[in-house]
Amino acid sequence: MTNSAILRSSSFATRNSFEDDRNALFDIIYKRSFGRGDITLSSGKKSDFYFDMKPSMLDAKGAHLMAKLLLAEVVGVGGDYVGGLEMGAVPITGAVCAYSHFVNTPINGFFVRKTAKEHGSKKRVEGPAKNENLSGKKLVVIDDVTTSGASAMLAVVACREAGADVLLVVSIVDRGEGASETFAAENINFKSIFHASDFLNRSL
Repeated sequence: MTNSAILRSSSFATRNSFEDDRNALFDIIYKRSFGRGDITLSSGKKSDFYFDMKPSMLDAKGAHLMAKLLLAEVVGVGGDYVGGLEMGAVPITGAVCAYSHFVNTPINGFFVRKTAKEHGSKKRVEGPAKNENLSGKKLVVIDDVTTSGASAMLAVVACREAGADVLLVVSIVDRGEGASETFAAENINFKSIFHASDFLNRSL
């Protein structure tokens, strides 16, 4: 049975199940990761709302739901590997890899260091074994929250330099502040499970 057939035959591939999982994940993120208040983003911009995704990514049910929803995206485009930039993508990547094994749809992971380590193998892309590489592989880059898309693009650039083909960038939450335009300019497909407006509208 092919990966796509496995996904179609499993309960998490149904439309109703997708919406149920998405709604359940929304509630977790709203409760554990969304907040209002003055904050300075990593880009230096000011905002009156924020997402601290770690409490949701490290919540047992939250990790499971993220893995389930993201795996469908990875398999849907025929990805060989999934991963992204440290640190935001690391917990999600581990969850997706573990869940993919559980549903007999194994997808391996990777993560990109912001800077190459200065000792040992001095690799920037971690995950593949010493006799493996990402050259010619089809990758899906994931991110916890996208603002301008600059962080995820660091991962995309590193993966392309390693010879990989980046098929898609998927974010858990898109703040809607330029990420779509950033990826469109690089001819990269971009999707997000949620938009910041979903949470802002709920909080009104």
